[in-house]
Amino acid sequence: MIDANINRLKEGIRVVEDICRYLHDDKETAYRLKALRHKATVTDYLDFLQHRNANGDVLKGSTKSEQSRSDLEGVVLANIKRAQESGRVLEETFKLIDTQESERFKSIRYELYDIEKQLLIKG
Repeated sequence: MIDANINRLKEGIRVVEDICRYLHDDKETAYRLKALRHKATVTDYLDFLQHRNANGDVLKGSTKSEQSRSDLEGVVLANIKRAQESGRVLEETFKLIDTQESERFKSIRYELYDIEKQLLIKG
């Protein structure tokens, strides 16, 4: 669960980062996202990696909503939400392992909330 959510968190952030970087030339937001993506790591990654079972994931198939995006804003929204949700899973899971790690993922999630508002609320 930790491995999957680390990947999901970083992947969601990366999609939004690349949109800010390459399509909007928004250096400041792209840099904030890049810093968050780098902050979203664990020191014992190989321990979590050995539990990966991508082929056996019972929900690896895509839903209809995951296969469709109406516009670039929809891509940003889907991916920022994906990252926030993964941050929450990691925050809750790490409460069982390491409260400092839990707080780190909480801070990532809250920064993503701020970035979401900045990107999606115009004016």
